[in-house]
Amino acid sequence: MTLGNPLRRVLYGSLTGTAVTWVKVESVLHEYATISHMKEEVSEFLLNVKGIRLRSESDRPGKLRLEVAGEGEVCAADIMASSNFEVVNPELHLATLDSPEAKLAVEFNVEQGVGYKEAASGNDQSIGTLPVDAVFTPIRKVNYRVEPTRVGQRTDYERLVIEIWTDGTIQPIEALRQAGDLLMNKFFLFAKVQMDSSEAGSPVLIPSLSPEKYNIVVERLDLSSRTLNCLKRAGIDKVGEVLEKSKEELIAIRNFGEKSYTELFDQLRAMDLLPPNLDPKNTEGAASAVATIEE
Repeated sequence: MTLGNPLRRVLYGSLTGTAVTWVKVESVLHEYATISHMKEEVSEFLLNVKGIRLRSESDRPGKLRLEVAGEGEVCAADIMASSNFEVVNPELHLATLDSPEAKLAVEFNVEQGVGYKEAASGNDQSIGTLPVDAVFTPIRKVNYRVEPTRVGQRTDYERLVIEIWTDGTIQPIEALRQAGDLLMNKFFLFAKVQMDSSEAGSPVLIPSLSPEKYNIVVERLDLSSRTLNCLKRAGIDKVGEVLEKSKEELIAIRNFGEKSYTELFDQLRAMDLLPPNLDPKNTEGAASAVATIEE
């Protein structure tokens, strides 16, 4: 239960997907209009467009185009091919044209997002832009159950069974992997916290660094050989491990003196890897101000 419930919630609401956010239909100014020789009204056509599922090969927004003429059924497969986007449900019905004179030309705006986004008709949109509810999440359904299981002679273990249905834009195992990565990054903030003793008697836990910055290796700091070797001998391999040490702990490292300490934090500051609350300049300045007031 501890693992299944958060995984289910992340799968439903936190995975990135691709969807149509607005369309422009030739000769149509608003969603209450009708199109000649098309059975569906524009509002019904927009509901069908909402069901288009897209797989993106790029992380940038883009455009798709649909141009059909003549009598027949219009499906998602009729959308012109693009190198950036792939329609994964080409059989989706969009409209029905009932005359040889019928013509339908549509421009689709495609974006990446998370979860569900309601159609937004703001003043920044031009006349003829028809907003569409965007279903970004690639997950259709998630179910999980916990079953008692036996391992060797022990019978008090539990097995987590997760069932995932997607819209075809992502494989279920990849969706589960992405959900696991998202949870790990969130829990990392709790695993790497430090005490802020600015208020005596009421310590506050604060996140030290993002996971990406925490895991940067010290070799990337472009330090002198002496400083780098001192850190490596002390078992300090990552930026986060440096910032977890106090000044006294760093100075106590063999052959690591004030000069190396200054060099190290100058490099962290230059590479924007030093949060303001961990910058020695800020903390030393605050300590000096307190001492002056007490005097």
